[in-house]
Amino acid sequence: MAQALQPNTAGSLFATDGKSHPLQDALMAVTLVLGLLSFITSFFHGLHLLTSWAGLVGLFVGAYGQWISVTTRERFGLILGLGASGIGFLLGMAHGGLFGGLIS
Repeated sequence: MAQALQPNTAGSLFATDGKSHPLQDALMAVTLVLGLLSFITSFFHGLHLLTSWAGLVGLFVGAYGQWISVTTRERFGLILGLGASGIGFLLGMAHGGLFGGLIS
């Protein structure tokens, strides 16, 4: 009854290999936080500097996280963060960009 001791995670969306991946988990968390920050601040035109920079950094961190990710759970969180970062970055660029108002 070996199968009774180990749960079947093959069909799970959040399947894991049973090992800890602290770097990948940290990159996923940072990408999600930056994506959420970028997405929420994109609704305010005056915060375009914060929006665009948070989105840009979120895109780079998420891309690196995707490159070294191991499990589906990590990739799922990274894709959500990358999507939110991308939307926030593009809206921030539309509202004034990375240096709007600072460099004439």
